[in-house]
Amino acid sequence: MVKILRLATDLTSDQLTGRDSSHVTHYDGDDWHCELHPAALAAFLQMRAVALGDGLDLIVVSSFRDFARQATIWNEKFRGERPMRDRNGQRLQCATLGAAELVEAILWWSALPGASRHHWGTDLDVIDRAALTGSWLDYKPQLIPAEFAPGAVFSRLDEWLEAHMAEFGFFRPYRSDRARGVRPEPWHLSFAPLAVPALELMTEQVLRSAISGSDIEGSAAVLAGLPAIYNDYVRRIDSAG
Repeated sequence: MVKILRLATDLTSDQLTGRDSSHVTHYDGDDWHCELHPAALAAFLQMRAVALGDGLDLIVVSSFRDFARQATIWNEKFRGERPMRDRNGQRLQCATLGAAELVEAILWWSALPGASRHHWGTDLDVIDRAALTGSWLDYKPQLIPAEFAPGAVFSRLDEWLEAHMAEFGFFRPYRSDRARGVRPEPWHLSFAPLAVPALELMTEQVLRSAISGSDIEGSAAVLAGLPAIYNDYVRRIDSAG
């Protein structure tokens, strides 16, 4: 097992909750780009170089997202303007749900604004561009667990990450399927040396302050259920090792 080196982090409350982006840097690749904390970016580029030697073309499809962007996603789902799915991935009829039920349903697949690990600049979603050949040439990645299953489009990526990601400090925070908590996301990587200490700084009070001063839909239901939301959807992750 690779030992995770922890780096000192001085992320402010605004950076932890996505209201300040001064801790991330922009990177332009060939037809892809990302915004990450410089240390996380350096580690990813090292991992990408090694993966290229093994025939995989790792690219980032989602990295830093600020509070406003996360709030837009959240509000559109709460208002029924974006498709919603149940825990099994089936289309959900939101009109029949109360505010607390709707909040819970959104949390299965989307982070609460202020609570997304993507705010920290430590977390990223990846695919293997080299896999999109042959019968997968015109395939549009959906970022669903089935894509990482044996024989699926990103099965080789799944195996490679399992074998090598820890060498570069990465882990999968959402790999387990729980009754309450984020659904498994095998594409979601977290840079442990920064993400582990960031989670310690991300207290319930920091999150409560961010939500209290926002205009997200359903905020009253969110604040009423925040202790459980914080425990189940922020703190409850798979460990870095």
